[in-house]
Amino acid sequence: MNFFQNLDGSGCGTSGPISCQDANTPPAANTCCFETPGGLILQTQVWDTDVAGSPADSWTIHGLWPDNCDGSYIEKCDPSRDYTDIAGLLESQGASSTLDFMQQYWLNDDGTNEEFWEHEWATHGTCYSTLDVACLPSSSPTGAEAVAFFETVVRVFKTLPTYDWLAQAGITPSYDQTYSLSSLLSALQNASGYIPALSCSRSGTLSSISWYFNLQGSVIDGEFVPIDNPKDSSCPSSGIQYLPKEG
Repeated sequence: MNFFQNLDGSGCGTSGPISCQDANTPPAANTCCFETPGGLILQTQVWDTDVAGSPADSWTIHGLWPDNCDGSYIEKCDPSRDYTDIAGLLESQGASSTLDFMQQYWLNDDGTNEEFWEHEWATHGTCYSTLDVACLPSSSPTGAEAVAFFETVVRVFKTLPTYDWLAQAGITPSYDQTYSLSSLLSALQNASGYIPALSCSRSGTLSSISWYFNLQGSVIDGEFVPIDNPKDSSCPSSGIQYLPKEG
């Protein structure tokens, strides 16, 4: 059973203003259908080389973060909704297929996956205005907005096959080969149409990527509008290592 069918959608559609883009958005905009203040959304993926069971041919999920339009951010917006047993919530509300995917592609590098999911929801998920409890039907079960969050994170992640896009350009993990920042970004821009932000360790090893979006409508079923990254990557210009996974 599809969770979004259970929730019956947000009712917002995708014809309203786009977060962080529409200068004429009225002050009284419906915050259930217009994401604010966190309308600059990052889908962040990681390349962890030593996490047991991590797929060798895919980046994995870190989260979906609502930054403010100026790049600042807030966190942990509603401790009363710091849900535990995320796996149980997903299973009980018809999102077991999402849970199965998360168990493969949303992995903790230091602790349990459940702890990671709880952290991402409490730290970032509770800050989405369009996922406020008041935005859901009154008959929604407790935690329905968290289930919607995890469903959306997975849905957006599936549209961003970072590993495949790099591989198409001949960029694959290697102990010997190094890459320039421009070649990495060009490969990703050519495949996706947009420029992400790459992060590297102090030693110049590729570690994470953030894809940027604005949002039209609700996180539940709105349109994620891709944009070029608004900040520079943290990797060096050359000599970047993209190491094979060992986990």
